[in-house]
Amino acid sequence: QVQLVESGGGLVQAGGSLRLSCAASGRTFSTDAPGWFRQAPGKEREFVAAISWRYNTYYADSVKGRFTISRDNAKNTVYLQMNSLKPEDTAVYYCAVKRGPVVTTGSLYDYWGQGTQVTVSS
Repeated sequence: QVQLVESGGGLVQAGGSLRLSCAASGRTFSTDAPGWFRQAPGKEREFVAAISWRYNTYYADSVKGRFTISRDNAKNTVYLQMNSLKPEDTAVYYCAVKRGPVVTTGSLYDYWGQGTQVTVSS
């Protein structure tokens, strides 16, 4: 059974940083293309970042230059380093995995974590 467990969320002031982690079990992570999505209250889920099995990275325009996605295949873990956080980054952040190429459409991902709350105060 595939499981994704996110951690690292919390409350931070604007301008601060957080590092999210997503540990995967139950599958060969090295050939996956994991991604991060977020959903703010009253808004639709949106793509944040993704990384291919070749370590190519993709970002939403709203986080480009502030967030960095990375992976450690030996630990079956994907990370999201979030710097210069803004109040509008407040959301529940989810990691998801799929095989094949990176996509930004959430419905094309196979497995999802339970989410971790990130709250940025002004």
